Amino acid sequence: MTSLDARPPVGVEVLERRAARALLLDDRDRLLLFVGIDPAGPERGQWWFTPGGGIKAGEDDRAGLIREVREETGLDLDIDLVGEPVWWRRAEFLFAGQWYRQLEHFYLLRVPRHDVDSTGFDSLEVSAILGHRWWDLTALATTDEVVYPAALAVEVRRLLDGDLPAEPYEVG
Repeated sequence: MTSLDARPPVGVEVLERRAARALLLDDRDRLLLFVGIDPAGPERGQWWFTPGGGIKAGEDDRAGLIREVREETGLDLDIDLVGEPVWWRRAEFLFAGQWYRQLEHFYLLRVPRHDVDSTGFDSLEVSAILGHRWWDLTALATTDEVVYPAALAVEVRRLLDGDLPAEPYEVG
């Protein structure tokens, strides 16, 4: 098993950035995840992750989330339906030859059943994202595959069971 999260070597430039991630749940409580690789290091294995990504300069998290979801899935979300984040996470990782230190905020969103349209992928996403799946949470909780964040299924189940936080909390 590989770990995406790692520490950069001393003296290596690290790009600091913010990211917004979507916990997209359909009407059957299935969670949309992408599976991908690092195109510069495919030997590190593959992992599953939530839609979303880096926030552009001058963009707020919710606008960035809507843009990322549209580009990656074809879903056009209404910004007024995007609430506050439920979680946050700090991650340091190497991807496509660049080290990142990323602060991620996760947003819970209910969406109708949707056939993912990935025609909005940029060239890096085309080379890195291998596919997608609407995961049943029981299957996600018992998979041997690498998933980020690691406790994703357990934490989403908490949200579905009504344990909505008053303030976003950290997930590992």
